Amino acid sequence: MPYPAKVEAPEDTAGLIALHESIAGFLADRGEWRQAYEHVRHALDLIFTERAALTTAPPHQRIPAEQLREVVDRLRREHAEVREQAIRDALTASYNRRYLDQRLVALVEQQGAGADGLAVALVDLDWFKNVNDTFGHQVGDRVLQRVVELLQDGLPETAFCARYGGEEFVLVLPGVDGATAVAVAEAARARVERHTWSTIVPGLRVTVSVGLAAEPPADLATGHRAASPEAQLRQADGLLYAAKRSGRNAVAYLLGGETRLAGEASRRRSVTVSNGLTS
Repeated sequence: MPYPAKVEAPEDTAGLIALHESIAGFLADRGEWRQAYEHVRHALDLIFTERAALTTAPPHQRIPAEQLREVVDRLRREHAEVREQAIRDALTASYNRRYLDQRLVALVEQQGAGADGLAVALVDLDWFKNVNDTFGHQVGDRVLQRVVELLQDGLPETAFCARYGGEEFVLVLPGVDGATAVAVAEAARARVERHTWSTIVPGLRVTVSVGLAAEPPADLATGHRAASPEAQLRQADGLLYAAKRSGRNAVAYLLGGETRLAGEASRRRSVTVSNGLTS
């Protein structure tokens, strides 16, 4: 869609303000926020620099400042809404892969600056293809939405859930130690297992498997550096596979270089992980 034809700016301040407002609205509708803000800024500058003239002009020629404030507020709201939509998964309303990648990079950089630890839990629905095949994709979509709600329930304030792809999700837990991360991941797994899935459709049962990679804070004294997001996700993926091999419906994590299972699953046969692969 082409830009509107160039219009000769009227000489009066009121006309200039109206012109800037009109162009700002046009640009905002196109999602071109930076340019829209520039026009709003120009309009506000005109209001403040010409305040004396505006207040002495006849009432019918005065431009109320509230009109421009409404434009600013609307632009801010629309910008916030569009930005939020851009970082959310359309189906589950969890954060999307783009946001996950960007946020992980920022969190790892904070690790290097002396922040607390960072844990990443890769969550996969068990036998999800059977859910779709047995009950249909509409039920499958409702299951994904409910799982996200259960995963997010009770997360620490700084933590978040993102859709990694398909039926895989990532819980990002900044500022927690390994033991706390295990407890959070195990609680999320248990919530999914204990949920009354029959409220969606009789006979439905859903569980998840989780691979948890907990990274301690960077320590210059010991030479420990924070792992890259890719490395931490690879480790979580290997541990997820270990949880699957153990019988599913489990949280797998590393403790002293050895793979452990959390909660009730800890009574199962142990599984080891080496170089990101299960053996």
